[in-house]
Amino acid sequence: MTSPSSSSTRPRLADLGVAPGAFARGSENAITDVPGVRVGHATLHGDGLHTGVTAIVPDALTARRRSLPANLSVGNGYGKLVGATQLRELGALETPILLTSTLSVFRVADALLGHVLATPAHAHTTTLNPVVGETNDGFLSDIRRRAVGEEQVVAALEAAASGPVAEGCVGAGAGTVALGYKGGIGTASRVVDVAGTPCTVGALVQTNFSGTLRIAGVPLPAEELLTDDPAEPVGNSCMIVVATDAPVDGRQLGRVANRAVFAMRGVGADYAQGSGDYAIAFSVHDPATGGLAADDELSPLFAATMDAVEEALINSVLTAETTVGREGQTAHAVPIDRVRERLARAGVV
Repeated sequence: MTSPSSSSTRPRLADLGVAPGAFARGSENAITDVPGVRVGHATLHGDGLHTGVTAIVPDALTARRRSLPANLSVGNGYGKLVGATQLRELGALETPILLTSTLSVFRVADALLGHVLATPAHAHTTTLNPVVGETNDGFLSDIRRRAVGEEQVVAALEAAASGPVAEGCVGAGAGTVALGYKGGIGTASRVVDVAGTPCTVGALVQTNFSGTLRIAGVPLPAEELLTDDPAEPVGNSCMIVVATDAPVDGRQLGRVANRAVFAMRGVGADYAQGSGDYAIAFSVHDPATGGLAADDELSPLFAATMDAVEEALINSVLTAETTVGREGQTAHAVPIDRVRERLARAGVV
C-alpha cells in the first residue's frame, strides 16, 4: 500500500538543544528553505515491504530554463546512480532528483523520464538525463520485488511541496539502516553570506551506512545504547542532495558536493568498502540577476554545507522509528533518552 507523507513525532537535532554552529538554521531547517525547492515522498509499508521514493523538485526548471548548474561527488562509487556521467560532464541538472531502493532505481528512472517527457516543455525533446539515486533497503524490505515504479514516482512528484519535510521512515528512507540504528530521510539548512549576499544551503539525505554515531563529537555506539543487537545495513550507502541559491556554477558545485561527502565523517561514517556514497549539488540562482561568486569567496558556503549535511544525517537517525522487517529483522530507533543523557554529560546541551 502507498501511505501519505507523514513526519516522525520524534525530536530533531535542534529539538535536543544542539546549537547550529557558525551559521543560523533556515526557517524550516530543511532543503525546502532554498527558494522553489519542493520535496515529496511515496512510501510502501506492509506485505513484506518498507520502501519508497523521495522526490526533490526544483521549480527553477522551466520551459525557459531547461537545466540548472549542478555537479556530483563520488565518495565511493559502489552504487547505481542513474544520470551520473552526464551530470558530471555537463555540470547541468535537467530533471527532478529521485531517490529510491537499489533494485527499483531503473524502473524509477524510466518513470521519471516518461513523466518529464509528457510535459509541454518537452514535447519535442529527444534526449534527457533523469537523475535517480539509491541505497539498499534489503535488510528490512523484500527488495527483489522491485516494488517502486510509475505509480509511486507520480505520487511523490505530485506530493512535492515547500515547507516542512517529512523525515525518518518515509519515502526512500522507509527501509534503510544507519550507524547501527534505523536510518531514513533527513534534512537541514543554513543561511550563509556568499559574495556579500545572504544565501541558503539545504541538504536532504538518504542514510544506509555503517559506523559509530557521533553527535557534536559525542560517540553514541549502538552496541552501548541499544539493549538489542545493532542493525547492519545491506548495501551500505548514502545519498546526499544539496540545494542552494548561491551564485555558483557547475564546476564550483562540484567542490560543494565534495564537502557534502566529507560531512559524513562528522557523524561517524566508516566509509566501508561496499558503501556507495554520493552527493549531488545544484543551484537555483538565476544568472540573469547577477554574476558568479569568486572561488576565494566560497569558504563560508563550504562550511555551511558541511554543517547542514551533518545535521541532516543526524536528523535521519533521530526521527526514524523502530521498524520490523519482512522476516523479523529489526532496526531499532536510537533511544532519545540515552542520547540526551550523553549529550548533557558531555556539556553539549
